[in-house]
Amino acid sequence: MSRIAVIGAGAWGTALTISLARRGGHQLSLWAHSPGHALQLTESFVNDRYLPGFKLPPSLRITHDLEHAVAGADLVLCVTPSQALRSIMLQLAPLLGPRQVLLSASKGIEERTFLRTSQIISEYAPANPVGALGGPSFAYEVAAGMPTAIAVAIEDPALGKRLQDDFSSASLRAYRNQDVIGTELGGALKNVIAVAAGVVTGLELGHNATAALITRGNAEIARLTMACGGRRETMSGLSGIGDLVLTCTAGLSRNRAVGVELGRGKKLHEVIAELNGKVAEGILTTAAALGLARRHGVEMPITEQVEAILHHGKSPLDAIGELMARPGRIE
Repeated sequence: MSRIAVIGAGAWGTALTISLARRGGHQLSLWAHSPGHALQLTESFVNDRYLPGFKLPPSLRITHDLEHAVAGADLVLCVTPSQALRSIMLQLAPLLGPRQVLLSASKGIEERTFLRTSQIISEYAPANPVGALGGPSFAYEVAAGMPTAIAVAIEDPALGKRLQDDFSSASLRAYRNQDVIGTELGGALKNVIAVAAGVVTGLELGHNATAALITRGNAEIARLTMACGGRRETMSGLSGIGDLVLTCTAGLSRNRAVGVELGRGKKLHEVIAELNGKVAEGILTTAAALGLARRHGVEMPITEQVEAILHHGKSPLDAIGELMARPGRIE
């Protein structure tokens, strides 16, 4: 049995909490950023704000107090938006013991520093083992108990086996690897390509265009991943092509939905307003991904066009046209 603290009561944090409770054998706590949200969860045990329709386990300890949440935890699962992680770690780090394992389930790159989420965590908790969770996994389907496969990445093989056992259940199959870099970059960068895939759908450009975009998007992700020290084979796994295909093609994808609305002619501020406080990580990750790519001398033409659409008002049709007009290349 493990004692697990889930930091972040959004849709994904809630879904993972429900899945861990369904597996059984854990003591679970869930931390909510807002005191009002923590109170609502405590009173109803349903996350009406981010994941309505699913009952949280009655044994769950719900709190707004970080110290109370992580006290005695073997595993601290960080499920906050990537751009908020640094502020959370600033508060969390003094409360941690050296044996507590930290696992990031956030998928993004910090906008200012271009750091991956595990790097931010390690900056504040250098003595603690740090890993990442990735793979194709919509919160709704995980909470509903639909069959899902995820990847747990951490350098220590023994810890990887323990974490794999912690998450594995009848509805959630966990694989393990030691490529934290590839697992994180695959999870973060697929959100950018998903915005582009949504644009293609919004413009009604067809299935051929979507397939081409996913394939070439995967090539971009692989180039940057390897330049940063990740492994090519990770891009062929759950955290690579698996997560990319899901996020680029499924209606539950927020990032794809953002692209669809942009392709249909809406402005970014209108699309963000319609998210009702939910986060589409690709919006902020795009600029950070380009910053990281420039640091390593990696070309990312799709990401460049997504950034131009999102932040410079470029016409989605013009962006697609520029991609199609690029000089011929060897695949």
